[in-house]
Amino acid sequence: MKKQITFADAQTLAINSLIFLAEDSELLSRFLALTGITADQIRTAASEPGFLAGVLQFYLAHEPTLMRYCEATETDPASFQEALRLLPGGRQEGY
Repeated sequence: MKKQITFADAQTLAINSLIFLAEDSELLSRFLALTGITADQIRTAASEPGFLAGVLQFYLAHEPTLMRYCEATETDPASFQEALRLLPGGRQEGY
């Protein structure tokens, strides 16, 4: 039986995913370009509702990036979608 992920698990996955991309200059550049924030704004942006959901959406929007993270951390890719639904800004109406 698959373990149900909690809100805390979802936050942890998003934070760890943010750390992973921050440690990779190519990923970080793409993330910053797509979000429109600058590197020095990440700390402030991270405290905004919906930011962590945006991090997960960044991974879900590009399968090679998602798989690179999942392989490096032994994370089930399906956990990203599950975590996204639990975070503020991640739940899409009608889904």
